[in-house]
Amino acid sequence: MKLALTPALKRSHWMETAEPSLHIPAALQGAHQVDVAIIGGGFVGLWTALTLKQHEPDIRVAILEQDVCGGGASGRNGGFVMSWWPKISSLTSFCDKEQALFLGQSAERAIYELGEFCQQHKIDAHFQQNGWLWTATSPEHIDSWQGTLDACARLGVAPFERLSASEVARRTGSKTHLAGVLERSNATVQPAALVRGMRKVALAAGVEIHENSGVTHIEAGNPVQLSTASGRISAANVVLATNAWSAALPELAKLIVPVNSSIVVTEPIAQRLEQMGWTGAEAITDSQMMVDYYRTTRDGRIAFGKGTGVISYGAKITPKFSDDPYSIALTEADLRRTYPMLDDKAVTHSWSGPIDRTYDSLPVFGHLRGHENIHYGIGWSGNGVGPSRLGGRILASLALGRKDEWSQCALVGRQCKKFPAEPMRYLGGSLVRHAVLRKERAEMAGRKAAPLDRMLAKLAPAGLEDKS
Repeated sequence: MKLALTPALKRSHWMETAEPSLHIPAALQGAHQVDVAIIGGGFVGLWTALTLKQHEPDIRVAILEQDVCGGGASGRNGGFVMSWWPKISSLTSFCDKEQALFLGQSAERAIYELGEFCQQHKIDAHFQQNGWLWTATSPEHIDSWQGTLDACARLGVAPFERLSASEVARRTGSKTHLAGVLERSNATVQPAALVRGMRKVALAAGVEIHENSGVTHIEAGNPVQLSTASGRISAANVVLATNAWSAALPELAKLIVPVNSSIVVTEPIAQRLEQMGWTGAEAITDSQMMVDYYRTTRDGRIAFGKGTGVISYGAKITPKFSDDPYSIALTEADLRRTYPMLDDKAVTHSWSGPIDRTYDSLPVFGHLRGHENIHYGIGWSGNGVGPSRLGGRILASLALGRKDEWSQCALVGRQCKKFPAEPMRYLGGSLVRHAVLRKERAEMAGRKAAPLDRMLAKLAPAGLEDKS
């Protein structure tokens, strides 16, 4: 099995400010033997390593990362720490009530645990637990959350709070927002600061971390042999925590499609934010399928992202997943539409990043067919900052052969709808994406979308939230 080496090319604003003089260590050299090798040094890989060390302090764990920890999606996202309550309808489609509640409550609890982790280890990740606003910015999107609220009510939980239209506009600093609900448990972080802090904690716990050491070949067996450009690791168990790069393996490519997302960051505008009324540091999304997501930063900027959804032929991670001018232009246009009063303020940073999207936008865990010692956890679909903590527990239990609530949860080995093979994946995906874009442009302009666009948009995978 081969993995394609395609590190991100452009650093995010988060990484530039977390480590202005980022040092890339020397690559792995020579032959090594470990109990568990983890491919990928982002949130999932680091949480897995830390959990393994909690279970068995003497276990030998190595992380192999093609770039630096946080160079991929973990250091390029919007820094939203969300639960799985917005996905409760998707969860209940394959979980019974007890399992859906377990996963929903565990994901919510993980938000609090992340704050405690940062406090315990003195990681200044800018953790702020000020809630998440799920909003409508078009009349077509008002009450798009109703199905989710109803599904929560059937389970006896009420994580969302309805807000008046005036309250939503006040909290967000923009009359573009017409309605919304609030989930108070959610938080924001500076994601690169978090992942670099986790790296230090993992090193202190005895985890071996080899950055600049992309895996070029996986030789299945017992043990598994992993090759890099200048080294080799023999491991009793391997964990694939490679996010969108997992699509390089044909078996996993059927489960996910890499799509891009882009973020723009304004110059510091703290005084203007105060004048606008956006002073609560809430995370915000709208209800588009190609979702807008935005938050403020500690130094008074707006970080505004959009799920721009560009795909590539053969699911290759191309430069579009690092710095795509077209996607960035779409993102800035939505920033200007949402906050027209800031047209005089400059965008100072921009970048793109990869998302490993499943059809229902929930992750899937398991082992490669015929290789029970090669485990994977993929399909975070743009919501991995908080739930990756649960992913680390699941993958650690799988790697250790533990029979517990994590290894036996409903996300492990679940049957997912698969994406078609090429060329239908690319051609069909592009057709649907452009239909979604046209449909949402019409809706945001107050027009009725064309019937064909509405029909094609229904074929798109589920988004960040389950919408009515």
